Amino acid sequence: MRRAVCPGSFDPITNGHLDIIGRASKLYDVVHVAVMINQSKKGLFTVDERIDLIRRVTSDFGNVQVEAFHGLLVDFCKQREIPAIVKGLRAVSDFDYELQMAQMNNGLSGVETLFVPTNPTYSFLSSSLVKEVATWGGDVSHLLPPLVHEALTERLAQQ
Repeated sequence: MRRAVCPGSFDPITNGHLDIIGRASKLYDVVHVAVMINQSKKGLFTVDERIDLIRRVTSDFGNVQVEAFHGLLVDFCKQREIPAIVKGLRAVSDFDYELQMAQMNNGLSGVETLFVPTNPTYSFLSSSLVKEVATWGGDVSHLLPPLVHEALTERLAQQ
């Protein structure tokens, strides 16, 4: 069985993330979405809320498994016998950082990283940017799955 992982914080998941996960789901039998826990960051959504949102918006793919993980991504891969990491690249600046991570991950465990060029529609998109624009009342509905946009709108209204 061919397995890959798409890691990230997904706070919240965007259409750009969904595009990469969807494309990976066509190439692999199982795509694990690893919601990485970064205790130094305060998320807008809890890890459990992110997992729930991701499960709901990826359910149509049929081969996506979503779970949280804390620690090294290569350990997540080893524990699940995942030989490949799939990462979307938006720009050259992403490549510089991601290449270093790919080389480190391969050196630590032999896990390969596959870079997928981001759909040009989402080349500027990040969860941080979406949250910032939405916080100031900007329309981000076209950048998120409807379910996620609704959750984001509700969360920001609570603050």
